[in-house]
Amino acid sequence: MNQLLFEGRTLVGMIASIIRQDTLHVMFNRLDWERMFRLADYHRVANIIYLGVLGKGDALPDRWRDRFFGRYQETLLFGENCDESLKEVLMWLDMREISCTVLTSTSIREFYEIPETAENSPVQILLDEENYYLAKGYLVDLGYETDQTYKGYGERMKRVSGISVVIYYKLPFRTSGYAKNMQRLLETAFVQEPYYNIRVLSEEGEFIFRMAKIVYGYATDELRLREMLDIHLFHKAWRKELNMETIQKRLSDFQIDEISEKLLRIAYMWFGDRKDNIFIEQPEDMSVYDVIEDRLLTRGTINREADVQVLKLEKAIQKDIDKEKREESWELFTEKIADCLGGFKRGLQWAFPDYHYMSSIYPAVEKIPILQIYKIN
Repeated sequence: MNQLLFEGRTLVGMIASIIRQDTLHVMFNRLDWERMFRLADYHRVANIIYLGVLGKGDALPDRWRDRFFGRYQETLLFGENCDESLKEVLMWLDMREISCTVLTSTSIREFYEIPETAENSPVQILLDEENYYLAKGYLVDLGYETDQTYKGYGERMKRVSGISVVIYYKLPFRTSGYAKNMQRLLETAFVQEPYYNIRVLSEEGEFIFRMAKIVYGYATDELRLREMLDIHLFHKAWRKELNMETIQKRLSDFQIDEISEKLLRIAYMWFGDRKDNIFIEQPEDMSVYDVIEDRLLTRGTINREADVQVLKLEKAIQKDIDKEKREESWELFTEKIADCLGGFKRGLQWAFPDYHYMSSIYPAVEKIPILQIYKIN
C-alpha cells in the first residue's frame, strides 16, 4: 500500500475514534511519528491525535509527544479566549464603520463534544482591499502575526495566545463561475446584531460556502481532513433545518452538486455514527468513493479522477492559471521592450546632442539644412 495512503487512513481512523469516542485500534509501534505529526499538522488535526496517543507509553517518542501536546495546548488556550477575542475584532471593525462579511464563525466549535478537538482558527472574514490593510494593521497592534499567506487573497493572522483569524480581500477561488456564484452567495449575507456593519451568512449560506470550498480544495489537491470533519459536524447539527432543495440548486449553479454529495457521503463514512441512516441507499459502484478517498488522502499522488464535474473544474482552474501566466509573460516582455527602447533613446541622445544646445556652441550647425528640417534632439 502507498505510504501516504496508509498514513492517511490511519489518521482518519484515529480522528474518527476520538470524535465518536469508541475503541481505537492502531499499531502505534509501527508508525513513523515524525511523518504522522507532519501529516496531522498539515490536516490541522494534531490536537485530536494527541488525545489518541495519551497513555501509549514508549510507543511515541517524547519529542513528538511534545509536538502533539503543543498543538493541543494551543486549542485549549483558544477555547478560553476565542469568543472575547473575536468580539474585540468585530467591535473594532464595526465602530470604524468597516463593512465585512464573516464567512465562517466560531459556532462550529459547539458541534464538537470535546471542545479542544476543534480547530483554533475557524474564523474567516472578507473585507474590501482598502479596509483589509486597516484591519491587518489593527490585528498587528493587538499582537497578531502573519502565520500563513494566501498569495493574492489574504492571510492567516495568529496570536501567541493561540487565537487565529483568517482575513481575505479576495475569496481564494479562481474561475469566473466560482466568482459569480460566490458573489451571489455573499449577497444573501445579513447584518448581525448588535453590529451595524458586520454581515454573516445564514446556516444554509455557510454550508454552501464550506461545501464549495471543500470541492475546490479537492480539485486542487489542497483539501484537509479538518474541513471534511467540520462539514460532517456542521451538516449533522443543522440537517433538519437546512433547506436541501435550495442548497442543491446553489451547488448546481456552481456545477458541483454531484461531487458535493459524494464528498459529504465520504465525510459521514469516515466520521459518522454507523447507526446513522442519513444515507440509507448505498451506491452500486463504491469504487467511485475509493478513487476520491485515495486522491484526497494522498493529496493527489494517487489520482485516477473520473468525476465529470471535478475534471471540468480542474480545466477551468488551469485555464485561469494559464491566462495569468500569459499576462505575466506579456508584462515582462513589455518591460523588456521599454528598457530596450529607453537604452536606444539614451544612445541617440548621446550620439546626437540637443539641436539648440549644439547650435549655441557651434553656429555652423544652423547652416546644415538637414538639421534645420529635423532638429534632432
